[in-house]
Amino acid sequence: MKQLLQYMRNGETVIVNSPIPAVRPGTALVKTAASLVSAGTERMVVEFAEKSLLGKAQARPDLVHQMLNKVKNEGLLPTLEATFNRLGQPMPLGYSSAGTVVAVGEGLSGIQPGHRVACAGGGFAVHAEYAVVPKNLLTPLPDQVDFESAAFATLGAISLHGFRLAKPQIGSSVAVIGLGLLGLLAAGIARASGCQVFGIDMNHNRVAFARLLGITACLRSEAETLAPSFTQNHGYDAVLICADTSSSDPVILAGELARDKGEVVAIGAVGLQLPRKVYYEKELNFQVSRSYGPGRYDINYEEKGNDYPYGFVRWTENRNIETFVELMAKQLVDVHPLITHRFAIEDAPQAYELITGKIPEPYLGILLTYPEAPIEEEGRILINLPTPHAGEKSLSLGVLGAGNYARAVFLPLISKTAGVHNHSIASITGMNAAHAARKYGFQYALSEEDQVLSSPEINVVAILTQHQHHARQVCTALASGKNVYCEKPLALNRRELEEIFQILDQPGVPLLTVGFNRRFSPLSTRLKEIIGRSPEPINIHYRVNAGFLPKDHWLHDPQKGGGRIIGEACHFIDYMIDLTNQLPTQVFAQSLPDAGKYHQDNVTAVLTFANGSLGTLQYLANGDKSCPKERIEVFTAGEIAILDDFRSLEWVAQGQKKRTRSWFKQDKGHTASWAAFLKAIREPLPPPIPYVQLWAGAVASFAVMESLRTGSPVHLPKILTES
Repeated sequence: MKQLLQYMRNGETVIVNSPIPAVRPGTALVKTAASLVSAGTERMVVEFAEKSLLGKAQARPDLVHQMLNKVKNEGLLPTLEATFNRLGQPMPLGYSSAGTVVAVGEGLSGIQPGHRVACAGGGFAVHAEYAVVPKNLLTPLPDQVDFESAAFATLGAISLHGFRLAKPQIGSSVAVIGLGLLGLLAAGIARASGCQVFGIDMNHNRVAFARLLGITACLRSEAETLAPSFTQNHGYDAVLICADTSSSDPVILAGELARDKGEVVAIGAVGLQLPRKVYYEKELNFQVSRSYGPGRYDINYEEKGNDYPYGFVRWTENRNIETFVELMAKQLVDVHPLITHRFAIEDAPQAYELITGKIPEPYLGILLTYPEAPIEEEGRILINLPTPHAGEKSLSLGVLGAGNYARAVFLPLISKTAGVHNHSIASITGMNAAHAARKYGFQYALSEEDQVLSSPEINVVAILTQHQHHARQVCTALASGKNVYCEKPLALNRRELEEIFQILDQPGVPLLTVGFNRRFSPLSTRLKEIIGRSPEPINIHYRVNAGFLPKDHWLHDPQKGGGRIIGEACHFIDYMIDLTNQLPTQVFAQSLPDAGKYHQDNVTAVLTFANGSLGTLQYLANGDKSCPKERIEVFTAGEIAILDDFRSLEWVAQGQKKRTRSWFKQDKGHTASWAAFLKAIREPLPPPIPYVQLWAGAVASFAVMESLRTGSPVHLPKILTES
C-alpha cells in the first residue's frame, strides 16, 4: 500500500510502499477514502524536519541535553549512531481520515466490515491506503455524510471541545481569533449552537472568505474598534483563540474583547504570556484546550478501548467526533466550502509544499484522496531481490519486531554479520518493517508474524516484539523447527515459562537463547577471569540507575511489559547468575513506597546462591539519568572488582589497583551475544546460556515480585539447586 512518511533527518516527505498493517484485538482495518492534512500540527513537524542539525538542536535544547548525557555515559560513537538512527526513522503523518472497514480484530463490537467510519488519532488515522484504528477512535458515518466531509471530523472535534470548554449558551456572543481551518470550524459550531459569532484574522483573504460564509469578521488591526460594537460594548461571553503563532498577541486581544468574568479558550498553539492587568480586572477564566476531549493521550481509553462512564464524562473525544459528524449529517455545519485542494495520495508531497509556503497559494482544507479499488496483496512486500543460499548450513533470518530496540541496537549489529541471509522482517504496523528492510537489506517486509513463523525458508528467528508476545512466539518458532534468539524477558509468568521448557524437553528441538548480552561483554569476560580465581563465595552489589518512566509506559503494564522487574531487572539477575556460576536458592525483596508516582520500580532484592554467594540488586527509578546507569561491585577473598557502566573495570588486590577502560564506546556485549548464538547453531554447540540458568533467572524475577507482595523471603524450587 502507499503511505506518506516524513523523514526527520533530511526533511523529505515521501510516498513509500508498505505492507498493509495487521489488524489486532480491539481495532479495525480501514481502507482509507480521504484524509485531511492538518496545516498546523503537520506543518510544524515538516518544518522541524527540514531544519539543519544545528536548527534542530536550537529548537529542542532538551534533546541536546539528553544526548550530552548519553555521550558522557556511553561514549561518543554509540551516541552518534543512536542519534542518527533515531533521526533516520520515518514518521507517519496524519490524524484525521475516513474510509470503509475491511476487517475487525477480536473483541471489537459495534463495528463490522463494510461500515463507513471516521477515524482519528496520530499514528492511527494516518495518510495511507489502509489504517488500523482502535475502537474509541472510530465513529460510524450516517449515509448523509460523505467521506470527504468525514475526513474533517477529528479537526471538528478539536474545535468542538474548545467550544465546550467555554461553556456557551444559546445567544452567547463568541469571538473567534484566527480564521484558519480550526477557527472556521469553531465558528460554524458556535453558529449551529445558536451563538452570535464574530471572527478576526490578520489575513485579508480569510476575513473575506469568512464573510462569504455569513460570518461577521474583521482584520486584527480593526478588532479593538469594530469587535466591541458587536456586543453593544458588553464584551464577549467567550473568546476562542484558534490562531497559530508564537506571539501572545491573540491572548492579549482576547483579554480586551472578553466581558467581565468571561471565558477565554486557547485552541490553537499561541504564545501564553497573559497580561495580568486585564485578566485580573475582568476576573477572566483562561483555559488551554487539550485536543479533541477527554480520553486524549490516555492509553487505556484510546488504545485499550476502555470508555469513560457516560454519566460522569459526557463528552469524550469519541462522543465529540460523533457529535460533529451529526452536525454535518443534519447540515448544521457544512465543510465543503472549506475544501480548497485535493491531491491523490501519489501526489501528497505537494500538499506539504503548499502548507510550508513552497507553493505560494492560499489554502484551507487540503484533502488526500485514495483509489477505490482494493489492493490485491497481503501484508508482505518484496524489498530486495532474493539472495541465493550459500549451502546446506546457511542461516536464513526472520525478525519479529522493528521497534526502538530493534532499530537502535539489534538491526545495526546483524547488518554487520556475515553468513546470514536477511529473509524477512515483520512489524504489526508494516511501516517500520518496510523501513528496516530497506535500510538493513531484508528480502521481505511483513505485517503478519505468521509469515515469519511458518516460512520453510527461515531457520533462525529473532524475537524483538513487546514482552507479552515473547512466550507465544518462542513456542511457535521452536515447534516450527526454527532456532530462536529472544530479547528478554523469555516469559511473563510461570505458566508461559513451563510451556517453553516443555518444548525444549523434546528431542531434536532447535536452539534457544535470550538476549542477556551483559554476560558477553568484553569487560564482563575479564571480570569473570579475575573473580574466577577466588576459592570463596562472592558478594555482588549491582546498582541500576534505571530512570523514571511515566505511569502510562507500556513496560509498567503487567499484561504487556510485565513490570520493570520481570521486564528489565531479569537482565541483572542473569548477570549475577553468570558471575557466581550458581543458581539462586532464595530471594528477598523490598521496595520504596510508590507514593502515586512509581510502580514498584525502586527495589532492593537480595539473592542467595547455592554456594553461599550473595547478590544485592538495587533497581532504582528515582535517580538522575545524568548519572551512569549500572555499577557492579564484587568482593571476594581479599579482592575487589568494580565494573562501571561497562566502560571501565577496576580491581584492587594486595594493595595494588589496576584498571582497564573502553575509551570510545560502551560495549554491553550485544554483538558477542549474537555471534555466540550463531556459532552454537553452525558448529553445533550447547546453548550460549545454559537452559537451567535461563529457567533460574526467570523464576528468580517472579520470586522478586512475590517477595514484594508477601514481604517475606521466597525459597526457589529445589530443582534449581540440583543442577
